[in-house]
Amino acid sequence: MQAPVLVLNTNAERDQGSRAQLGNIAAAKAVADIVRTTLGPRSMLKMILDPMGGIVMTNDGNAILREIDVNHPAAKSMIELSRTQDEEVGDGTTSVIILAGEMLQVAEPFLEKKIHPRIIVSAYNRALIDAEECMKSIAISLDVNDKASIINIIRSTIGTKFISRYGDLICNLAYDAVMIVREAEDLGNDEQKAATAKAPKDEFEQNRHFAIDTKRYARVERI
Repeated sequence: MQAPVLVLNTNAERDQGSRAQLGNIAAAKAVADIVRTTLGPRSMLKMILDPMGGIVMTNDGNAILREIDVNHPAAKSMIELSRTQDEEVGDGTTSVIILAGEMLQVAEPFLEKKIHPRIIVSAYNRALIDAEECMKSIAISLDVNDKASIINIIRSTIGTKFISRYGDLICNLAYDAVMIVREAEDLGNDEQKAATAKAPKDEFEQNRHFAIDTKRYARVERI
């Protein structure tokens, strides 16, 4: 039987086994170290020169990583993780990268002990279940019409941003803007309403859900 022919770039390298696993972890840790200093109340801004010659000053994880060119597949996955977090949640782009890097770092000793990756992944899945139960035990119900509670959440999210120096002014502006553009989701037909009524109730579920299409509105990140 003829051996398969592989056409590769002259600079391409092929790793497999434990060497590839450790290389992926090292690449993920390198990406996490880039944005590690931009997290927390004493975070620092990164000054980045983009390909067009513009200067970007930000501590947003997604804004930093999208300006970086990487070739490693694991590093690209980390950048994609930050982009997904930004699109789905809009916040926590730095935290999710650092958390992913730390989770891979703690898995490295187990790989060195020849523990199968499937066993490590199953342990992470069990830890996820425990984390969800812990979060449900400390979570509190929030009324979207309670302005004071919403303002406190906004204040915590902008605490590490450049605009935090403006305090309650920017918080009230953000609150008023969201209340203007929010759209109530359609509950659907009578069959969907009946199915929703029969479903088990969640104590944190809101009676009405609101959708905000962030892609229709501009977000200023460049200085």
